[in-house]
Amino acid sequence: MITPTKGISPDRCLLAIGAQILLQLDEPRSVSQAWSRLKTWRADHAHTSPVSFGWFVLALDVLYSMGAVALDQDVLVARSTDAALLER
Repeated sequence: MITPTKGISPDRCLLAIGAQILLQLDEPRSVSQAWSRLKTWRADHAHTSPVSFGWFVLALDVLYSMGAVALDQDVLVARSTDAALLER
């Protein structure tokens, strides 16, 4: 589910959806704005596999658990991490 499996195609796994969500967070956005932009982005890039709102929320959960996004005053914010800081 998080990564591709026999039953989950690569464009529907939670990591891929999460990466697509991060592309939409070039600036802080509400959850509904991020959802709307993700649907538009997927249609523009010929991703025909359906992604439900529940699947979108699961991908957000994965991103949050990895520290890639934060919710700040009801707005999603992409968090940048410096690889050099993680090595210490």
